[in-house]
Amino acid sequence: MLKGFKDFIMRGNVVDLAVAVIIAGAFGKVIEAFVTVIMDVIGKLGGTPNFSSWAPGGVHLGTFITVTISFLIVAAALYFMVVAPMNHLAARRAAGVEPEPEAPSEEVLLLTEIRDSLRPR
Repeated sequence: MLKGFKDFIMRGNVVDLAVAVIIAGAFGKVIEAFVTVIMDVIGKLGGTPNFSSWAPGGVHLGTFITVTISFLIVAAALYFMVVAPMNHLAARRAAGVEPEPEAPSEEVLLLTEIRDSLRPR
């Protein structure tokens, strides 16, 4: 029973997932700080960035607007800080990975010729 548990824990996917969760938590704090900075800049430019108390006609739309702005900032930060660089890196790797097509060796040419001559029979 313990051997099965050890095999499960030491499986590559579990370790990768654990590392990903820890990194995501740390990266989440970076993104949260980035959102705070951007919201402060928005606050300096156009007043307070917290729209939570805004309720036109008694409908509390302010919280939704504040959360939507935060979501857009997080999405932009993730795209420009993670997705775009990873796509660029993947494109650079893919450009250098493709090998040039090689001319067939003499043995392959000879075997191809033999195969082609045996087909009509």
